[in-house]
Amino acid sequence: MKAADFDFSFPDSLIAKKPAEKRDESNLLVLHRDGKIESRKFHDLAEYLNKDDMLLLNNTMVFPARLIGTKPSGGKVEILLVKEIEPDTWEILSKKKCSGRLSISEGFSAEIEGWVARFTYSGDFMDNLWKYGEMPLPPYIKRRPEQIDKERYQTIYAEQQGSIAAPTAGLHFTGELMDRIKAKGVNVRYLTLHVGIGTFKMIKTENIEEHSMDSEYFEIDADIVDEIKKVKASGKKVIAVGTTTTRAIEGYMSSKYSPIHPFTDSPVHSIKGTTDIFIYPGYKFKAVDSLVTNFHLPRSTPLMLTSAFGGFEKLKEAYNTAIGHKYRFFSYGDAMLIL
Repeated sequence: MKAADFDFSFPDSLIAKKPAEKRDESNLLVLHRDGKIESRKFHDLAEYLNKDDMLLLNNTMVFPARLIGTKPSGGKVEILLVKEIEPDTWEILSKKKCSGRLSISEGFSAEIEGWVARFTYSGDFMDNLWKYGEMPLPPYIKRRPEQIDKERYQTIYAEQQGSIAAPTAGLHFTGELMDRIKAKGVNVRYLTLHVGIGTFKMIKTENIEEHSMDSEYFEIDADIVDEIKKVKASGKKVIAVGTTTTRAIEGYMSSKYSPIHPFTDSPVHSIKGTTDIFIYPGYKFKAVDSLVTNFHLPRSTPLMLTSAFGGFEKLKEAYNTAIGHKYRFFSYGDAMLIL
């Protein structure tokens, strides 16, 4: 397929610059397999889940990966931490390549060499980031990150620190909604995939098959894999919340991953690895039966994953409906349930 097949037009006014006043008051477009479309609210999600289904979520936590420092000349430089290469040394992104010392605060600085930053600091590195860093909001949210983003650009169940972007489908959940879902007998389970730059890297090749995904780190309890197999064998559903959750479990179930640590004799066996799985139309899903997701950027890999799941033509119609109903798009936008 061509990358151009995944282009679409929409008014810039539909890009959500701020989160909804209440998380689960976001709109929820429901796409059925027969093409039927419903317009609901996210707090209605529980109506579509049944006893003994599994709701699978990504419990990664976003850290304040955006830093602004001052060069000795007085000029300001903004960097984004992408990946830790070794202790206190990170791969970074910035608007232009630079070298030299960058002062972030008193006692917290970095030596920049191209796309690598080596940090010097007192205390704990992550404590410094939470004190002086900003949340890495996507570039299409054209405003400076605010203090509220440290709460709202984060799921309520975020636990494992390591992402430079939020698993945005999960931003709509509230404690009350979770309680209602669990009260129905739905099994709520968590895995971890640390969202990196690869999830949002735009496709530059003409043919999507020629695109390569960057690897992202994941952890899955082996017990969850066994439970998924039992859920599916019983005729119940596995509902994945987000494309990152989907990539983690499908990467493992399709053997599209590189293991990091083997099993141990500890009571809980954890599968740890990296996956660069690229899911696009034609892929056969091994684990996921239903998908909760947001509305994604044109030509993006998350859009291709949702198209593979919901069907290319049906997804296009769903997006047209969302645009016609003035749904809010992208990270802080509305949600979609593909049954």
